[in-house]
Amino acid sequence: MAITYLKKAAPRPATENSDIRDIVAVMLHNIQREGEEAVRRYAQTLDGWTGDIVLSDEERAAACARVPQDLKEDIQFAHANIRRFAEAQKATLGECEVEIIPGLIAGQKQIPVASAGCYVPGGRYSHIASALMTITTAKVAGVNHITAVSPTRPDVGIPDAIVYAMDLCGADLILNIGGVQAIAAMAQGLFGAQPADILVGPGNAYVAEAKRMLFGEVGIDMFAGPTDSLVIADQSADIKTVAWDLVSQAEHGADSPVWLVTTCKNLAQGVMAIAEDLIRELPEPNQTVARQSWADRAEVMLCDTCEEAAGVSDRYAPEHLQVQDEDLDWWLGRLSAYGSLFLGKETTVSFGDKTSGPNHVLPTSGAARYTGGLSVHKFTKTVTWQRCSAEAADELAKRTARISRMEGMEGHARAAELRLLPDKG
Repeated sequence: MAITYLKKAAPRPATENSDIRDIVAVMLHNIQREGEEAVRRYAQTLDGWTGDIVLSDEERAAACARVPQDLKEDIQFAHANIRRFAEAQKATLGECEVEIIPGLIAGQKQIPVASAGCYVPGGRYSHIASALMTITTAKVAGVNHITAVSPTRPDVGIPDAIVYAMDLCGADLILNIGGVQAIAAMAQGLFGAQPADILVGPGNAYVAEAKRMLFGEVGIDMFAGPTDSLVIADQSADIKTVAWDLVSQAEHGADSPVWLVTTCKNLAQGVMAIAEDLIRELPEPNQTVARQSWADRAEVMLCDTCEEAAGVSDRYAPEHLQVQDEDLDWWLGRLSAYGSLFLGKETTVSFGDKTSGPNHVLPTSGAARYTGGLSVHKFTKTVTWQRCSAEAADELAKRTARISRMEGMEGHARAAELRLLPDKG
């Protein structure tokens, strides 16, 4: 392969995660031992929140009433698209029944988990879209009880627009907490929540570590790292459009990689020439965040052929993959490792992040090599069942007993032989 790096990311510094792990472990232990009291203490210490943890029906209604009508309509538009796509996904979940041998019938069922905990990030940005993506998808999957949480702002609580989105999507319980304490509260079923069978939604490094530590005790959507995006473009792409698509994703965080892979040197050089100018158009603190991401984490790669570009993309396995090229069908058929794919100059990752429908909770850090993003499938258990006639049991018993004894498992053999038909001889 002839791949030229016109811009290469600095080596990622060796990060020491032991401090985060230690802090999260202590917090989870304290909450396990002290329950709601520890959650309240962490909410006050870390977020300055001294109000009620449970958002009452009256407070929920008041928050929804304060949201401007045009913003409500925008949120409703996004919700409808996300719900429609989730419903289409659910339609692909099939149940089956098959007679494997005469008298032996086996089948598959799709059963939603009973309860889910949905984490909606706060902090620098108010992630309205994350509420829509997580809660809507759980609701469509058929989850019976959904708890939603989000970090509070001192003396304000959860921003009204996030509360409105949570309410619109069908959250059964809203808790005024964020961080590790919110993850633990949902897992344990504190403040009236049902203990979560699965925890979903993006968050900071502490939230991600809490989910990792609790995995096994509860399910999680995925192990999440910094968001990342890759754009593939040829000579037909517009330089400014490509540059803005990269800069807009750099806005996520200073540690969020953005990558450009192209077969056109003029495009690559043009994007690099204007990226800093575009970043200066952003308000603060977005500008500082995007500038650091572009300086430290951005890469621009020049390839000789489309096949080389596709190979690079598959190795990076980006969370978001955007293609601006003349032959979109070729790329759709060729690319194999990405969280979500955006085809053509008319679409953008920003659409997927906010309103277009497919879920924006996606695998990061190369995890798209082996998993996809959040969907109704994540909230659904594919389980199997079987039953058999006496004649089928007789056949199974003979063969099961012989295999079991070869393995040294006498108990299995005897349990099988209890199903043998009486000897008619």
